[in-house]
Amino acid sequence: MNADGLHTKETEAIIGCAFAVLNDMGHGFHEKPYENALVVEFRYRDIEYAQQPRYPLTYRNEPVGEYIPDLIAFGKVVVDAKTIERITDHEIGRMLNYLRATGLQVGLIINFKHAKLQFRRVTLTKPEAPGHQS
Repeated sequence: MNADGLHTKETEAIIGCAFAVLNDMGHGFHEKPYENALVVEFRYRDIEYAQQPRYPLTYRNEPVGEYIPDLIAFGKVVVDAKTIERITDHEIGRMLNYLRATGLQVGLIINFKHAKLQFRRVTLTKPEAPGHQS
């Protein structure tokens, strides 16, 4: 299954929230106020979310730490609020790791640094079962 079209309605709703936040707050703050403002907008629009849930990280079946995403929206999408110059392959690679850690397939990196909102949808295609073809 190709994950590119997965959760499109949900990611569009999240991006709409991000536009509302940026239009109201403006750019130039640190990441946390934008994360918190997204939470307010999610509540306003009745979007299910979890703020900073904890996911255990293991290595060889032993706990080695935890990953704490900014937000999980709709129970399906990892949302990472940023205030960086631009979204690069580095952030995309990190989001792929976040998706592996959470077991989810879709993530959104949202950059509030500039007057024009920047975002990147990242998908993780899960390996297909042996003998299965799409």
